[in-house]
Amino acid sequence: METILKTGELELITSTSGAEIMSCTKDGIEYIWHGDPSYWGRRTPILFPFVGQVRNKEYRYDGKVYSMGQHGFARDMDFTVKELKEDSITYVLTQTEETLKVFPFRFTLEVSYRIARNEVLVGWTVRNTDDQDLYFSIGGHPAFMCPIDGMGSWDQYRIRFMKNQSPLSSLTIRPITTGGNVGSETTVIPLSDGCLIPSDDLFAGDALIAENMQTDRVSLIDPNNKEYLIVSFDTPLVGIWSPVGKHAPFICIEPWCGRTDSDDFEGSLEDREYGNRLHPEEVFHREYSIVFR
Repeated sequence: METILKTGELELITSTSGAEIMSCTKDGIEYIWHGDPSYWGRRTPILFPFVGQVRNKEYRYDGKVYSMGQHGFARDMDFTVKELKEDSITYVLTQTEETLKVFPFRFTLEVSYRIARNEVLVGWTVRNTDDQDLYFSIGGHPAFMCPIDGMGSWDQYRIRFMKNQSPLSSLTIRPITTGGNVGSETTVIPLSDGCLIPSDDLFAGDALIAENMQTDRVSLIDPNNKEYLIVSFDTPLVGIWSPVGKHAPFICIEPWCGRTDSDDFEGSLEDREYGNRLHPEEVFHREYSIVFR
């Protein structure tokens, strides 16, 4: 089931399927990737209770081994509408018999969207409803049109990285290995006025993963030097991705609280880098903003 929220400038469409944004238009121009499966069949999936993948697609907890696919299971589940207002909607998901088989925790996940003028505020709330500590990761994977409104070609656009309102001079990333995990070495990418130009070479190693809160604002800039989309966040990581070799007309800007395992990781669930831990009855909350210009 889809729900439409409107302001004077924006029309936002969200769905109970995965609690995804299906569309966001400003003045009739679409900013969200439409999910053409010949490039990538998703749009803005919620990554929970894992971001990326666990090493060898298995993880250990409390002496047991569990199988888990990439990015967890929330993106493939139906959420329930908890609250609907004129300018916001909140979706909720709880554990099921099936999720308990692969993720042995009871939880409540809420995903909210609130619109104001030309901005969408995305919220994640995780509640531990179990009698044991809850270990999880969560992240966004929104895909944004690039080019926008058919304007120009991919190589005429730029991706800008900022921190504390200043452009970065370089970005340090952890390359992803052929197994889908991150390697131990880092690569430093020089930036010009905080910017990179999208190219197939840029994504040859899959997503760019920037760790350690290097950036708190990533924007897309069109051929007329206009920042037409800005994502602001306070998450420890952000991923930037477009499928390699396809010259796909979108770029993902992905705020993450968690990431795929390191290539040499051999620990249990409690030991995963950038993982989050909640004691019984504790609550985790994060928000990020998308501004459309």
